[in-house]
Amino acid sequence: MEIIWFLIIGLIAGWLAGQIMRGRGLGLIGNLIVGVVGSVIGGFLFGLIGRSFSSPIGSLITATIGAIVLLWIVGMVARR
Repeated sequence: MEIIWFLIIGLIAGWLAGQIMRGRGLGLIGNLIVGVVGSVIGGFLFGLIGRSFSSPIGSLITATIGAIVLLWIVGMVARR
């Protein structure tokens, strides 16, 4: 059941990051991938500063911030 919540939070986080960074989503699969990878990145970044969240809202915030960082890095690489 945890994997289902992880995927749902990843999907929502990917969609939110797509709205914030590009003004549009990346489709269902794209949002899911960005959100899941973003949750790993967000968890790593928050771990560096000694923070972690166990609530669904905290997990969503962490995943969204990680997804935004991922989209920003992809945007910077794509421009070159």
